[in-house]
Amino acid sequence: MNELIMIKYGELTTKKDNRKMFIKILTQNIERLIKEDYEIIKDNSRMYIKCNDALKISKKLQKIFGIHGISIVYKVNNNYEDVLNKSLSIMDKNKKTFKVITKRADKDFEISSMEYSRKLGGLILKNSNFKVDVHNPDIILNIEIRKEGTYIYTDELKGAGGYPVGVQGKGLLMLSGGIDSPVAGYLAMKRGVNIECLYFESPPHTSIEAKNKVKTLASIINEYSGKVKLHIVPFTKIQEEIYRKCPDNYMITIMRRMMYRISEKYAKKINAKILINGESIGQVASQTLDSMACINEVTNMPVIRPVATYDKLEIIDIAKKINTYETSILPYEDCCTIFVPPHPVIKPDLEKARAYEKAFDYEKLIDECINNIETITNFKEEKYEELL
Repeated sequence: MNELIMIKYGELTTKKDNRKMFIKILTQNIERLIKEDYEIIKDNSRMYIKCNDALKISKKLQKIFGIHGISIVYKVNNNYEDVLNKSLSIMDKNKKTFKVITKRADKDFEISSMEYSRKLGGLILKNSNFKVDVHNPDIILNIEIRKEGTYIYTDELKGAGGYPVGVQGKGLLMLSGGIDSPVAGYLAMKRGVNIECLYFESPPHTSIEAKNKVKTLASIINEYSGKVKLHIVPFTKIQEEIYRKCPDNYMITIMRRMMYRISEKYAKKINAKILINGESIGQVASQTLDSMACINEVTNMPVIRPVATYDKLEIIDIAKKINTYETSILPYEDCCTIFVPPHPVIKPDLEKARAYEKAFDYEKLIDECINNIETITNFKEEKYEELL
């Protein structure tokens, strides 16, 4: 293993008391998602990975939360000759201008960062055809001086940022086949939440294609943590009872209240602390403030809505970034889109909702749903079309 990657931590640096725990979980997440041969060296400010294919591993690291920056670096001894020679060897000869930025982590080093940058820049000018441009250089030569050696690099890949998945505990994501909920799951993981997913299917009203679509969405989300589980709820009986027993305009309200009840019960079963969903204020009838208040009334568990204040275009931009958009727009209906009445209530009355629910024994049906949940833990690394 003769290549070296340097990782700069994300928001871990703001958590002084918990930094060791955060770094430990970040290390575990890296070990779970990277399959190639490697060796990790870490301290409170940096992590280094020795490997044989730094470029390939760097791209995988970009999906791991808790990382601010990723650079392929070169380590040399703390003397000008070695630093100069290595710097000249890695600087792209097709570029014309450069700038040196020095960080002196070893405060006992006798030369200041500014002075070191000036001296090294002067040596590069004397020994090459490069010119200095401190405002808009073609190359930024980064020098980090530490006790064990000097690290040199010219490029930095942007990391995913946020906190390592798992530092905040577990949440249960109410995952549909739409655009919003996968984005909500991604944003929750970015804040350190380990997620499991709950999907409501209603065969024969929903198809196997719709189920496979959600499996693919879960597999894409799983690329950011490596430990996502997908729990599939058989929702047909409840949905049919709602269709038979409840007024058309209240069907969506009652359906969502049932989903929240099931989600809360199952979240407690798997020791999840919160529910997460892709609700965005005002986007559909069930997501007006009045509807959300009426629906949310059935649970005491905290409900996190990461995209609540985003508009649709903002959500779509993130979906494209995380590669869920093309799957989400495939034309297969889930149980949230079947049996949709022409005029769903947008200001539901709580007492009416409670009264309509009494038309059927939903507690028994909820227990039946939970007892028959199917759980998927291994996702094939295949595209959606190959899962059909």
